[in-house]
Amino acid sequence: MWLIDSSIGRKLIMSISGVFLVLFLLFHSCMNIVVIISPTGYNAICGFLGANWYALVGTAVLAGGFVIHILYALLLTYQNMRARGHESYAVTKNQKSVEWSSQNMFVLGLIIFGFLALHLYNFWYKMQYVEITGIQTGMFDAGNGAAYVKELFSNWIYCALYIVWLSALWFHLTHGVWSALQSIGLNNTTWLPRLKTIANIISTIVVLMFMSIPVYYLVGCGSC
Repeated sequence: MWLIDSSIGRKLIMSISGVFLVLFLLFHSCMNIVVIISPTGYNAICGFLGANWYALVGTAVLAGGFVIHILYALLLTYQNMRARGHESYAVTKNQKSVEWSSQNMFVLGLIIFGFLALHLYNFWYKMQYVEITGIQTGMFDAGNGAAYVKELFSNWIYCALYIVWLSALWFHLTHGVWSALQSIGLNNTTWLPRLKTIANIISTIVVLMFMSIPVYYLVGCGSC
């Protein structure tokens, strides 16, 4: 099958699913940062995106894209280890500035996946799942997500784990964004430096917006 047997096909699927997930992260980070600006506004957004059909369809599509991304990452890692030892599928000699992240995309992905499972348990399972099924899964009001976020991030251990996850996410994105765009054809000498700059900007914006939440509560602003 072309999408599996062809290296171009495999990279294309990884690129498309990756770009799709980056767009979701942009949206999700913009939504999450509202919690420290206006808890009421955050709760309103959560209510709007709760158990509505469009939210459920969006969740299903995102879940499908994420599964595809993971499966192809596993496939690429296995095939490249077999064909080229420990070399990363996207590493070239003239990409020294991203050598570490490109060589460790799979490990970074594992860190991200591990925390994502915890994140889904703490938020999707205890919030949207409750709205869908009506089954209470936590000792808090699922309609008051802002209060739950405050309670969760009052735990410095969770904040520390969250920051570690975001650090891994930054490295993963800085390589993944430009690599995805490069794979779909924007790979000449003029555009490659621009793609790396765009990747760094997008990754930094996303991670800083996410990171502002644990930092906000760690320094005690949430109790002001």
